[in-house]
Amino acid sequence: MRHKGFVDLEFVKLDIAREKRKGLPEIIYAPGKTIPQLNCIISEFKKHTTTIFISRLKRRQFEILRKSHRKLKYYKDAELAFLGKRINETRGNCLVITAGTSDIPVAEEAAVFLEILGNNVERVYDIGVAGVHRIEPFKEKIKNAKVVIVVAGMEAALLSIISGICPSPIIGVPTSVGYGSSFKGLSALLGMLNSCAPGSVCVNIDNGLGAGYFAHLINK
Repeated sequence: MRHKGFVDLEFVKLDIAREKRKGLPEIIYAPGKTIPQLNCIISEFKKHTTTIFISRLKRRQFEILRKSHRKLKYYKDAELAFLGKRINETRGNCLVITAGTSDIPVAEEAAVFLEILGNNVERVYDIGVAGVHRIEPFKEKIKNAKVVIVVAGMEAALLSIISGICPSPIIGVPTSVGYGSSFKGLSALLGMLNSCAPGSVCVNIDNGLGAGYFAHLINK
C-alpha cells in the first residue's frame, strides 16, 4: 500500500498490483465501458501482466477489440475474453451443476474461468428439482468433487438438495432466470441464503465469475 500500485488513465484507475496481492490480476468488467475505453485498458494492462480477463463481453465488442489485440480469445457461451496462456494443470476436481438449461450461460462463466486457470472441471447441466430423479445418475460425481458450484434460478432449491448429499464445499449461484415472482433472481438469492443444509455459501445473482474465483481459491 506504500507504493502507488495503480495507473491513472483518468477514466479508470487500473489496479496493476492486484496480481501481486491476490495471485490473479484485476478482471475487466465490460458492461458500461466503450470500445475505446476497453481498448485503452487492455493496452495498458499488457504492459504489466501476461494474463487479462474481460467478463460479460459481447461478441460484437470482441470482434472490434480483436482487430487491435489479435491474440485475444473469446468464449461465447461464457461471454468471457482472455489474453494470455492457459495454465496447463489439472488441479482439483470442480463440478459445475445447473438446475436448468437457461442457467448454463452463468455456469459457463464459472466453468471456463476455472479451466483457464488450470482446474479440472466437469459439468452436469439441467438436473433441477422439478425432475429430482435426474440427480441419481450423478451422485458419485457429486460426492467425489472437491468443490461444487450449483447454479439455479426460480426458487433455487437445488442448492439444498446437493448440499445434503455432498461432503465438499458448495458455492451457490442464484440466477435471474424465472417468472415475475422470482424478482430477477432475488427469490433464488434468498432461497440459497436460507438453505438449511450446512456446507454451502452463496455469491450474488448471476455472478458465475465470483463463484469460479472462489472455487479456484479452494482448489489452490
